[in-house]
Amino acid sequence: MSIEYINLTLNKHMKHLITVGNIFKKYCGQDPIQKKKNTKAISALAYTLILMLFFSLNVAAQTSILDRAVNIQLKNVRLSDALSAIGDKAGVNITYSSTKLNVDKIVTVNSANKSLKTLLNELLGKSLKRLDVKDNVITIETKEVPSATTENIRQMEDLDEVVVVSSRTPKHISDIPGTVWVVDSAKLQAQIRSGVPLKEALGILIPSLDIGNQGRSNYGQNLRGRNILVMLDGVSLNSSRATNRQFDAIDPFNIEKIEVLSGASAIYGGDATGGIINIVTKKAKAQKLSLETEVGGRSGLRNSGDHDLRFAQSISAGNEVVKGRLGFAYQQNAGAFDGKNRQIVIDTKQSDFQYNRTIDLFGNVDIKPGKNQTLNFDAQYYESKYNSDKGLFLGQNLAGGLPANANNGQAPDPSLLDIRDGFSSDVVPRSKRFFVNGQYRITDILGGQNFQFQGYWRTEKLDFSPSFPEGIVRTRELTVSPGNVLPLPLAASRQNTNLWGFRMVLSKQFDQVNLTYGADFDRESFIGKQAFFDAPTTYSTGGLTNRIANTLGRFPDNRIVGFSGFAQASWAVTDQLAIAGGIRRQHMSVSVDDFVRFQQQVSVNYGVGTSADAIPGGKNSYNVTLFNGSVIYKLNDQQQVWANFAQGFSVPDPAKTYGIGSYQREGDHWKLLNSINVKDSPLSGVKTNQFELGWRRPAKTGFNAQAAVYYSLSDKALLTNFSTFTISLSDQHVRNYGLEAEVSYRQAPEGFDVGASAHVIVAEIKTPADGWKRNSIITNNPSKAVAYAGWKADDFSVRVQGVHTFNLKDYQALELKGFTTIDLLGSLKLPLGVLSAGVQNVFNKQYLTFWGQRAVIFYGAPSELYQYNGRGRTYMLSYSITY
Repeated sequence: MSIEYINLTLNKHMKHLITVGNIFKKYCGQDPIQKKKNTKAISALAYTLILMLFFSLNVAAQTSILDRAVNIQLKNVRLSDALSAIGDKAGVNITYSSTKLNVDKIVTVNSANKSLKTLLNELLGKSLKRLDVKDNVITIETKEVPSATTENIRQMEDLDEVVVVSSRTPKHISDIPGTVWVVDSAKLQAQIRSGVPLKEALGILIPSLDIGNQGRSNYGQNLRGRNILVMLDGVSLNSSRATNRQFDAIDPFNIEKIEVLSGASAIYGGDATGGIINIVTKKAKAQKLSLETEVGGRSGLRNSGDHDLRFAQSISAGNEVVKGRLGFAYQQNAGAFDGKNRQIVIDTKQSDFQYNRTIDLFGNVDIKPGKNQTLNFDAQYYESKYNSDKGLFLGQNLAGGLPANANNGQAPDPSLLDIRDGFSSDVVPRSKRFFVNGQYRITDILGGQNFQFQGYWRTEKLDFSPSFPEGIVRTRELTVSPGNVLPLPLAASRQNTNLWGFRMVLSKQFDQVNLTYGADFDRESFIGKQAFFDAPTTYSTGGLTNRIANTLGRFPDNRIVGFSGFAQASWAVTDQLAIAGGIRRQHMSVSVDDFVRFQQQVSVNYGVGTSADAIPGGKNSYNVTLFNGSVIYKLNDQQQVWANFAQGFSVPDPAKTYGIGSYQREGDHWKLLNSINVKDSPLSGVKTNQFELGWRRPAKTGFNAQAAVYYSLSDKALLTNFSTFTISLSDQHVRNYGLEAEVSYRQAPEGFDVGASAHVIVAEIKTPADGWKRNSIITNNPSKAVAYAGWKADDFSVRVQGVHTFNLKDYQALELKGFTTIDLLGSLKLPLGVLSAGVQNVFNKQYLTFWGQRAVIFYGAPSELYQYNGRGRTYMLSYSITY
């Protein structure tokens, strides 16, 4: 409050008090009765004027505080942090009820001498009811917004939805010069609760993401035909040993939304040559106690052995300082049957989800330790494991699946294959993870910068099915002497990865320029073993009983350390035009242990020789520098066009690159003749350059659309050897180009919801003889199209959706056959909770999954052992309630 204002107010009211005094003197001389009446009246008038004085002083104080000028710039911060920073600048304490105010909403503040009142009105908009000022405290009171206005606000928030997948700090989609998709909780849960598995749901909802396999692995499920970097709350789920189980990492019950950036990117490091998928987990949203329960069942209703059951429960609570959520999900699957009501053969290579039990325990805590500060902690235990006494019977002495070259030239008899009771194995398919993630954020430090620190740790143990080991030839590795050839045993791969690291990010808003910069560090270690089972026991039980006889090294143990620095800047040239650019410098260090080739280990273990030379290990370091640049123009409040150039890079798998050599047996010793080792064949990152043009018109209701054309080029190719299942780096160029698009129309508040999406892609490799040819179907998928139509009201919804994948033939004349499936989804809001139902593959289509088609190419005869059909018509019923 200004001194001048107080003086004016006092002078004004002192004049009134002096007047009252004169009146009092004038009427004091009257007769006693009249004097008494006048004295009471004059006293009341005096009291009234005194109260008016104090009230005016109080109003003056409030007005003075709210009139204070504030200079502050904040870019993409939480509303709670913005209010704290504004209060600090103005020298006041701003309080509010976080249950009535969306304090986690991301906002941008740009105030140059705006009054505190104006700034808060702009920031809070129509939700602001009143600003109460007492002493030095401002209390924000909110009001109920009419339903029509709520829909308008919701639509504007959708237009300006905030994601972190495109940069290291929160950013409005309308400001991103790239193709961004957001699968919110409503979209995702509508699929999941109606029976669509996670990988398939994402393939339906994300235009440029391939339709996922129905097994445990997401091998070949690409984004724009290239590698995906999958993250969980900003932490990579990828590993150098590409096991492709990133989506076997969390139950959808614990997912809040999924953010997708299509196209090459190095914002978060390597492996994002096709784009980034960031899985954002659920957090506590309110201070009051809240619980969520979900139960469901899935079955084809044509066989007693195909029912899947699930249960999930969460609890969340907190106060203005601490909030937390704990979620638990459990699912037990039975068998799966195809369109002809035949049980799908159990996948003994990459494994599937038949008879699988999943447990996901995920907890998080959000803490506000002080002004402008937040602390977030996530912790998870996840286990997805084969859990049944049913197993794949391979026939007596494994005659139903034993390759001819391991059975004296006799071809396997697939008619012997059967799924039976009595399965017991020391190793079964499993994905087991522990995950810890912590983030600390503070705003307005070091000259108005925002700072974020993230530290994380992830350990995972991945086991595979008992199967015939790849790369082992019985007549070579298991021939002890002429006429003494040992039986080919079953074996199971066991792969353990540990990863830890940290990230630091600083961002600063300089008028129209935003700068984000920081550093990353991570260290990954890998151990790959192969458990070999006792052959007599395995053969006598047809592969149903497997006891570990010994364990050998499958891949060379290795460690990868990465350190990088990055900087990203954007300049708002005008309100409509912005340009951006950035650089990332990545240093990678690879250490590989000495390793005896897998085949020679097997030979020595079974008495074919007594010793073998080791392929030397060593250490290799390399640097990768990557750039990006973009421009975006806002045609109006709803539409944007953009163009960008971005580089991404992938790291060859050291486990499958090294540990390879040629040996010659000299007596009982295997002598190393030559090898692929770290010293002679150092690794280097494979760069991908991408160019993109795009346009979008996002809308919550009405017409919504986004489309982009792209061209990406790499100067090297990763090739797979099907005999040894190793990889090599070739100087052949690889390019992908195509179109991804989605268009939809939705009536509101209820009505039709229709839409379609497509990804048209051409993937090519430059061959030495014939130039550009269609790239291999081993790693590339065909184009796809999705269409849906539905009706949505307050109390129910229904949707029919169709997916069509096209045929694809590569330069080696190998072909993938496409397929079409139709799903029906629906939900009904009950007085308590929501009932969801769905039918997947409505017309009971019989088809071979892409993985089933590839597995036959990989593993050969008998094809019946590796032809994994798609699931036939399947029904789902689930119930969920939040209370």
